[in-house]
Amino acid sequence: QVQLVESGGGLVQPGGSLRLSCAASGRFYSINVMGWYRQTPGKERELVATITIGGSTKYADSVKGRFIISRDNPKNTVYLQMNSLEPEDTAVYYCNAFGFASIFAKGSDYWGQGTQVTVSS
Repeated sequence: QVQLVESGGGLVQPGGSLRLSCAASGRFYSINVMGWYRQTPGKERELVATITIGGSTKYADSVKGRFIISRDNPKNTVYLQMNSLEPEDTAVYYCNAFGFASIFAKGSDYWGQGTQVTVSS
């Protein structure tokens, strides 16, 4: 089982920056993909960025050039550096991990509890 603990959310002014962190813990064989999703009231959860264990990244068009995802594999931690924040980035941000509990297990998705990011003057 994988537990994900997020940190780093908060209130920031437009144009400012925040860095989110998410650490994975528990018993697992591997975590192949880690990423960030976000959700606002009344809308579906949407992908922000993902990164594979090999370092391949994927971004939503709305954050390309502003957000940077990175990963520390030995620490099983993923980061999201958010720059040039806009009010439209306001949302609850969820950490996600896709991994395997054991070498024999099927892959599963795991989610953090979410952290609020508010961009407002």
